Amino acid sequence: MAGGKLSPRQKMINLMYLVFIAMMALNMSKEVLTAFGLMSEKLTESNQLATQRNTGFMAGLAEKVSEQPEKYTPLKEKADQISVLSNEFNSYLDQLKAELVDDREDPTDYETMDRPDRLDQKFFEGGKVTAGAQEFLDKITKYRDGVSAAIKEVKEVDASIADDVIKTFSTDDVKDRSGVTKKWLNYNFEGFPLVASLTKLTQMQADVKTTESKVLSALLAGQQASELSFSNYEAIVVADKTAFFSGESFKGRIVLGRFDATLKPTKVMVNGKEQTEVTNGQIMLDFPAGNVGERDVAGELQFKEGDSTVTIPIKSSYTVIPRPNSAVISADKMNVVYRGVNNPMTISIPGVPAVNASAPGLRKVGGAGKYMMNVTAVKAREVNIKVSGKLANGTTVSDSKKFRIKGIPRPVGTVRGEDGAIKMARNALEISSVGAILPDFDFDIKLKVTGFKFKVEGQPTVSVPGGRLNAKAKSALRKAKRGSSVQIIDIKAQLANSSGYKLKKISPVVIELTN
Repeated sequence: MAGGKLSPRQKMINLMYLVFIAMMALNMSKEVLTAFGLMSEKLTESNQLATQRNTGFMAGLAEKVSEQPEKYTPLKEKADQISVLSNEFNSYLDQLKAELVDDREDPTDYETMDRPDRLDQKFFEGGKVTAGAQEFLDKITKYRDGVSAAIKEVKEVDASIADDVIKTFSTDDVKDRSGVTKKWLNYNFEGFPLVASLTKLTQMQADVKTTESKVLSALLAGQQASELSFSNYEAIVVADKTAFFSGESFKGRIVLGRFDATLKPTKVMVNGKEQTEVTNGQIMLDFPAGNVGERDVAGELQFKEGDSTVTIPIKSSYTVIPRPNSAVISADKMNVVYRGVNNPMTISIPGVPAVNASAPGLRKVGGAGKYMMNVTAVKAREVNIKVSGKLANGTTVSDSKKFRIKGIPRPVGTVRGEDGAIKMARNALEISSVGAILPDFDFDIKLKVTGFKFKVEGQPTVSVPGGRLNAKAKSALRKAKRGSSVQIIDIKAQLANSSGYKLKKISPVVIELTN
């Protein structure tokens, strides 16, 4: 059409053709604009339904809080935090959309929303990011970071949901189809028809509603999964009766019981009396056991569930046995007590919560009948421990038991941690330490060597202070023949924590020189 000399008729035909193409383009643009507008309306309707669904979820959660506050209050607090962030951001987007169409008589006349002027003036006036644009970006950031951080604080919710929030509401730079990096705000809003920008804002609101629904659903699902986890169950042995005679067969069953520290019943009745003490989801019982024989425990648990009350019956029994009349005394380490050490003791009387125990060198060191006994200063070969305690009715129960007293066994001398007859190089012996140990003794006792005598064949015996060879002993060692034996005898040692206790004679060490 552009080449050669055209006749007036051909020029007219070409002009009409251009007009026809322009009219087709204009009609198509109007159809596209209308499609954007209709899409925005559909998203708005969907957002309204999502709002109703989320509101219903929050109402149901609030009812759960009234039924079981310990269980659902933390969940409701986290849901409220997410809801506040979502409502605040959604309201801002509503306000922004209303501002962009406040100069139009008909906000649904989408065919006239083909220019970007109104949004560009708010966000990109003068070629720079305006205060309004920065406010928009700050609102997105506040919502994104607030919601993702709240999700990560809840262990029952999958962390991938927080990652989805960060990705969906990311404002990082974007590469267009030509590979050119653009600011997120410019890429998504600059130069677009107004109706397209409105639709994007409505889509952003839809993402907010969807995110809120996902988080709220995940919160409840996570709570339910946590409750149903087998880690909350414990195997409980239920005996047919709580006391058996010698020679009888044990009869009972094993059941799984779920433990929930946040569970609190509406009402608990046991043996005709209301129980009010609930600790970590457990109803604490405290009433007189009664006379000797079998006794019943009967009652019911009541839980509020919606508009009704669920009742769970309680039926069990226990046996009251005669009161104890003897003490149980045991040495934690052995059947005797030793001088020079602290002997741990456990002293108790079955059925008596607290007892009094007395004996030379005996002292209480903690709860649950824990005592410590030191008989180092006791000259006798036996010690008698007397125990007494009071039953709940005030009756006194007493008993006593004798324990033999022994000294610490004979220590064994060592060189470099080895005892008896050993082989060692001459230079290794020069730098080795002399020690003493108590093999096969149940107490962890440290012995400190204060001196010894060093004997080399053909040389005078050398007295050595401390635990290593001195210069005189080393000189004698150098004169020893290869293959000869040297002796460490008359080893002197003391208890590291009690230098006044006299140990038995320490066995010597014989060293065969290998060079």
